[in-house]
Amino acid sequence: MLNYLERQTRLTGNQRRIIFAAVLGDMLEFFDYFLIGYVVAFIAGPWKLTFGESAFILLSSGFGAMFGAVFYGWLADKIGRRKVFLMTVLNFSIATGILTFTPDNAWLFLAIFRFLIGFGVGGLYCVDLPLVQEFVPASKRGMVGGLVTAAVPVGVLMGAALGAYATPYVGWRGLFAIGMVPGLLTLLIRAWVPESPRWLIQMGRIEEARKSLAWALEMDPAALPLGAPEGQKQPMSRLSDIFRYPRSLAVSWITNLGAQTGYYGLTLWVPTLLVQLLSVTPARASFLLIFVNLAGLFGRVGLSYLSDAIGRKASGAIASFGAAILLVLAAIYHDVFFGTVSLFWLILIVNNAFADGGFAIVGPYSAEVWPVALRTTGMGSAYGFGGLGKVIGPLGLALIVGSSNIITPKASVAALLPAFCYLAGFFALAGFAYIFIGMETKGRSLETIEHDLDASRAGELAPAESKDNR
Repeated sequence: MLNYLERQTRLTGNQRRIIFAAVLGDMLEFFDYFLIGYVVAFIAGPWKLTFGESAFILLSSGFGAMFGAVFYGWLADKIGRRKVFLMTVLNFSIATGILTFTPDNAWLFLAIFRFLIGFGVGGLYCVDLPLVQEFVPASKRGMVGGLVTAAVPVGVLMGAALGAYATPYVGWRGLFAIGMVPGLLTLLIRAWVPESPRWLIQMGRIEEARKSLAWALEMDPAALPLGAPEGQKQPMSRLSDIFRYPRSLAVSWITNLGAQTGYYGLTLWVPTLLVQLLSVTPARASFLLIFVNLAGLFGRVGLSYLSDAIGRKASGAIASFGAAILLVLAAIYHDVFFGTVSLFWLILIVNNAFADGGFAIVGPYSAEVWPVALRTTGMGSAYGFGGLGKVIGPLGLALIVGSSNIITPKASVAALLPAFCYLAGFFALAGFAYIFIGMETKGRSLETIEHDLDASRAGELAPAESKDNR
């Protein structure tokens, strides 16, 4: 049955609509996810928040995303991608709506519901992407997966614009009310997407899988062969089963940890560095960072194309090592100017095309390297483990520069080179994982990849993998 999907050379209208819905969904949900940074800026003074209280609020959604990715990823392999996706949307939409009624000075209330929002968004990311991948042929999977992630920077920019221009009219509570709307919109545009045909086959629901696939291919279900008797359900996997695939676990966990540590450590430190190095106001630094963020968007689109053109391993290594090398160069030449234009700022722009752009490989690849019964479980575990980078990135910087502030470590030009080398080391770690641990998934069906994983576990070397190694 799935051979009909793999033989596709052009996507149907329904497949394009699935992809568009996923792109829009990720963009709108991460727009809501990052709203908290702008809210804290408005309440920190009036509420007289301590550093610890502000840190607790800001970190709560990140920790929530780690746990939500693991829980919802596991659940999606149990009860289905579609059901769990809808659950994640309801999760963060309701939590966001409740924050509209946050009492004054109730920072703990705010932190608890931000944790729940992160819990839902982390789950959405680890369920939405595999669901889309399981509806498209191998020849398009890299590009499609990358483009779904490419909308995330747009969502972040939307959050920044809303924080800057809407708050004077609606107040910070109004930001949460507006943030609830995208979730409900996502729920409406995704409610019509059927369950993944690959998950349905795994569950032995062959006739439903045929109808789902026929809908995606826009053809008569009767024209698709069943391929297997109804009711032959595969054994259910457990969370601990991810350890039966050590190669998948190692490459997905390490690439996520390296990318998230390097990226989030840099993102939290750069605004204060620009203020110091360029002697500009915080507002001017924020304006300069718009170009850095836009480069990340273009990087994601470019690497999405590259992943299908030259493969995931090569693309992931280019993104990782490119980010590492450029970080070191930025530190070395931080005091060089071309007239009034800072070379440091220019290098940061190019760097973000690799550092942020690399997520177009990290996320989709973390789903591809797992069998269907563990796809969302494995991806969720990798994303959750990688979330540690949001802590050890800023924490490592704080230790290097001798700062007690691990959220935005005090920028120190003297510590610039060792600090950037620290972050570059994590990007390089991800690059080495792609090269030495990763398996090539370009142009290969998810079933072929799964066969090779199982063959490898059995101590065999599958023909397709053997060809890749040659």
